[in-house]
Formats: sequence, C-alpha cells, structure tokens
Amino acid sequence: MTTPVRIPFPVVDEVSRHCLQEEEPETVHIEVHLPGPVDQMRLRKAFTEALHRHPRILMREAKGPWYRRRYEWELTPEPDVEVVTFAPPGPRALQDARTRALTEAPPLSVSPPIRLEVVDSVLFLTINHTALDGPACLRVLATAAELYGGRDNAPAAPPVRPAEPRQDPPDTPTTWSPPARVAPGTPAPSPGNGMLVTELPLPHRPKGSPYTVNDQLMVTTALTIAHWNREHGARPRPLRITMPVDDRPRDTTMPIGNGTRLVEVPFSPAELDHPNMSALLRRTAERTRALKSLPRPQLGHGAALLTAPWAPVAARAALTRALRRAAAPWTSTTLLSNIGRIPYPLDFGEETGRAHAVWFSAPARMPRGLTVTTASTAGRLHLALRWSRALLSHGDGAHLRDLFEHYLHTTEVTP
Repeated sequence: MTTPVRIPFPVVDEVSRHCLQEEEPETVHIEVHLPGPVDQMRLRKAFTEALHRHPRILMREAKGPWYRRRYEWELTPEPDVEVVTFAPPGPRALQDARTRALTEAPPLSVSPPIRLEVVDSVLFLTINHTALDGPACLRVLATAAELYGGRDNAPAAPPVRPAEPRQDPPDTPTTWSPPARVAPGTPAPSPGNGMLVTELPLPHRPKGSPYTVNDQLMVTTALTIAHWNREHGARPRPLRITMPVDDRPRDTTMPIGNGTRLVEVPFSPAELDHPNMSALLRRTAERTRALKSLPRPQLGHGAALLTAPWAPVAARAALTRALRRAAAPWTSTTLLSNIGRIPYPLDFGEETGRAHAVWFSAPARMPRGLTVTTASTAGRLHLALRWSRALLSHGDGAHLRDLFEHYLHTTEVTP
C-alpha cells in the first residue's frame, strides 16, 4: 500500500484554517446558468474525470496529533464522496441551493472539499475557501465542460496591454489610520451570510481610455459605500478596498489551490465627494496598475512569519485569532473581486449549450461584512453582493444593488 502524498498548508490555507467560524462558513459560490438540460450520468462522468486531470483538487486535511507543527493536505487517488448531486425541481429550488452554498461548507476532512449541485439547468459549485479559490475551480469546471460536450473550452487570450515600469501608487491616501467600515443597516436575527445576484449592462468605456472596466467597478464600489455611509450618518473616513490579483495561467497548467494575492486600493473622502469622474477613474487606474506591479506575498510579509512552524499549530492558531481580532479596525472596508470576462466558453455541447450567466460570491465575514464580486459573460455584467447578517439585511442588500447600478452608470464618461 502506497503512502498518500502530503503537502503542507500554504500560508493562505493555514491562516484561513486557524480562523474558521461555524456561524459564517468560508465558502465561495459559483453559479453557472445553461440554456439546456443536463444529463446526470454524463455530467458525473465528465466532472469526475476533470478532477483526475487536475489531481491537486483531490485532497483532504490529513489527521495529526495536537502538537504537530503543520497542517497538511493529503492527496487521494479518488473522491471520497459523490461530488455531483441533483436537487429536485421546485419553486424555491434555486434559492435553496444559493442558501446551501452560503451555509454549508464542504468539509475539509473529505476529498475533494467542493460539491457540484445541479438545479434544472443551473450548476452550483460550492468551494471550501480554506482549500481552493474560485478561478481554480472554474478551471476544473471548464475541463468538465469540454469532456461533457466534446467542444474546445480553451481559455481566450487575455487582453494585451502595454508593459509599464513598476511605480509607486500616485497621490495615495494614508493607510496609517483605520479605514471606514460599512455602516450597519438592519442586522438580521440569524447568523451567517446573505446574498443577492443581479445582471447589469457592461459599462461603456470610450476607446483608448486610460482605465479598465475593473477601474470603473472599483470606483463604483467606493462611491456606493461612501453614499451608503453618508445616508447612515457615518463620519467620512478613507476607504480601502481589497482587490484580489491573479497572475496564474488559465490553461490546463493552472496551479490549483488558493492562488490570488491581495492588494488594497485606498480612496480619500475628498475624492468621493462630488468627484470629477474622469480624474477619479484615471487616478484609480494609476493606483491599481502600480499596486498590481509591486511584488508582494499573498497575505503580506507578516502572515508568512506567523505561519512558520516555530510552535504547534494549536498555539499558532490561538495567536493568529488574537492578532486578527486586534487588527480588525485596520481591516479593509470591503473586498471587490472582479473575475472579469469569463475566459472559458463553458460550452457543454449541442443539447446543453454554452453558459449565458456566471455568478461568483466571496465570503463576507465581519469586520468587513460585505463583499462585491463581478464577472462578465455574453456581454453582460453579473454582480453578486454578499453580506454578513450581523451587519445588513436583504432589504439593505437591495438598496446597495440600486446604488451600485446608479454609480456604475456615472462611470460611463464621454471623452
């Protein structure tokens, strides 16, 4: 009998593992809408084969004594459980599947730590974020689509932009003071996350603009939260918006795991108070380009030191949680994760067809309490707002969606 391959937890996985909370599971949800029906046997076969083609996803947390210095992933030759399930149809089937994606994390003790649930012609991929991220699992789903439908699902070439020298972010507001928090709305009585998904037109951008759609979304998010906070009587403070950056290739060589690094884009109150939109977009573009170009560990230098095996994981877990609580006031205001244009056709063949809508959502634990995730498919923008019920209600989420739509339109400046 061969000994299973074990891989020490990378920094991101370990910090997430230390800070798990049962009330607010760390899940990523991907929701793929297809025009035609899905054949159960074919999808199960295709998805299982896709897991084998990306074997790093077939893993579970290895057992170990309390005094171990590392958490480890144990690679498995086969899934421990049936990953693909089919939910019975019904008037609330779609909403119930979304709720499960937020409240029921696939266990780390079972390989793989994901599940694929099918409701009619909608695929719900739920991911335990301690182990994996959305782009990695979308890569696996693209492989499954190709195996299912027999059509090429290779990624489209990324947009070509001229290389620019590394530079410091210009006119950057100070980061020494705690940033603004999202002002509380009407907290819900039950714990966990709530979510709202919507489809919007992609914002117009004049040809040759010095900014990208991502910069428009960043400005939209900042203006939305500034407006919300003014409405709720919060004192103006600088905003900081966390932005994941993913430099991995999108083809079949893409490393599977948590592969994004996080940068923080700052905004001063003055910038968001009756802004000159052209100037704000240009300044934001300069900041995001500069931040993306700077080399930085995924969670910063402090996290790498914190996860070094200088003590048993139980002791380091307690320290990590204590430091996270102490650093809560300095946590960024919110997270904007823009997947961008979905790079794969997600074409499941003639009967099932090509995806016409894809939503992602990221965990929204306090103290941020709100995350904004966007992707574009078939020329449309797919927005997911996800919030902690300790901060906001569904009605609050609907109002934030309306504000986001309004400010997205204001970024469509004419040259």
